[in-house]
Amino acid sequence: MSAPLDHSRIPEPWNEPDPPRKERLLRFLILLGIVLFVVALKLWLIQPADAHDAPPTPAQPLGWTYPWSCCSGMDCVPKEKGISETPEGYVVDETHEIIPYGDKRIKDSPDGVFHWCSHVNTDHKTICLFVPPRGY
Repeated sequence: MSAPLDHSRIPEPWNEPDPPRKERLLRFLILLGIVLFVVALKLWLIQPADAHDAPPTPAQPLGWTYPWSCCSGMDCVPKEKGISETPEGYVVDETHEIIPYGDKRIKDSPDGVFHWCSHVNTDHKTICLFVPPRGY
């Protein structure tokens, strides 16, 4: 037969002292840092639409990105109303600007919708105007 077990030498987890307060705080902060990193990484990978992204349309269901030169990352909006055509060019109702048809600020709209890029925080003058192809 075997000798009886000496149970006094087996550690009991509920009898072990709690880790010191600083150690618990450090563990918590490390865990919190990992969670925040994972959340930030997921948000970065998902990449929600930024202010310089055009919203989705039937022609562009994922949207599209305005060129940085037109918006500086924040100054473009779709315009279903407020842009009209005259013999002289496109009229922006908000600023009463007439942008001649050959103006370098006029760009092709990839989704068939007018998009107006302006200096939002200053004079609201047009930086770029995205126009749909005629007959779109």
